[in-house]
Amino acid sequence: MGLKSFLEQCARTLKLAVKPGRSELWLSIKICFLGISVVGLIGFIIKLLSSAVPY
Repeated sequence: MGLKSFLEQCARTLKLAVKPGRSELWLSIKICFLGISVVGLIGFIIKLLSSAVPY
């Protein structure tokens, strides 16, 4: 894959890309926040369990 074909594919991708609407952007933000919260909750539970179990 040469540099020229890579740049052509980049240009084609940018032409197809559209700016998301307000509702789509808000949905993406909510999904990201939910994912971050779930990962944080799992980490908190693991930390809580590891501190409760004696070595």
